[in-house]
Amino acid sequence: MTAIGKVTWVTVGAETQITDLTIRDHACLTFGETEELLDLTAAFVRDGLAEGQRVVWLAEEPQRRLAELALRGVAPRESVSAGRMAVMTCQGSLLDGQAFAVEHAMRWFRDQMARTSGEGYPGLRVALDMSWALQPMAGIEQLPAFEEEIAATLAGTSTAVLCQYDRVRFDPVTLASVSGYHTRSVAAATYHHDALLRICRQYAPPGVRLAGQLDRGAEAALGLALSEAIRLDGDITVNMSELSFVDLYCARMIMDAARSLSPPRSVTLRCNPSISSRFLLLGAGAAPGISLVTVDDG
Repeated sequence: MTAIGKVTWVTVGAETQITDLTIRDHACLTFGETEELLDLTAAFVRDGLAEGQRVVWLAEEPQRRLAELALRGVAPRESVSAGRMAVMTCQGSLLDGQAFAVEHAMRWFRDQMARTSGEGYPGLRVALDMSWALQPMAGIEQLPAFEEEIAATLAGTSTAVLCQYDRVRFDPVTLASVSGYHTRSVAAATYHHDALLRICRQYAPPGVRLAGQLDRGAEAALGLALSEAIRLDGDITVNMSELSFVDLYCARMIMDAARSLSPPRSVTLRCNPSISSRFLLLGAGAAPGISLVTVDDG
């Protein structure tokens, strides 16, 4: 980590990348914003489906989560129809009414493992949005015991679990109480993060995500993020949907990086209306291999 004045940027820290997870991993994903959660989970789901595994995601608002996965290049509805994927709430699975009990939750978890094996899948991936643990309910003190039981159950199996904790909403004591039961700690590769700007890797679809206000002060971090994205295979997305300002210098950097890719590779610039207008002035609307996608910022 390097800090100059009030600016801090990070290359890739000690955390595991979401694409590194394998069968039998019990990973703890900590996220700070919904976009980060959706991006990392989409990559976890995508990789599991690509390997022929069955995938289960316990999350709030399942239908909305399915739509978000589709926006990130995953085809969830086809997988759900084929029985390879399920997105469901915690009620009736981990939770029994407004109460939590390790025995009930682990019964559901073992049933999912047995079903996966019985249907001939090579493995199971389970993503658990732990936001339910922020609600006042009986048995919540059993959360560390639940994580310990998952860790013990995974030994020798073909199952990977991704536990998702909001690092803003969960207190440090709770996060510390469960961290030791996980084999991996997962977070987005972050190149710059301060009060005004966040630059991090995007995993689904691959590329870079920018949020906040981007100016020349973040030139080094932006250059590193774009360079690492270009070194990947395939097409790239520069997600600027949460960017409120970009100066001309950085906009040109992004356009130059996009133009540097050789066919058949392409770059999608995903922007809100105020940002897309700047890229239109720089020729993004007519440049070969560059797609400018304007999204509603409301």
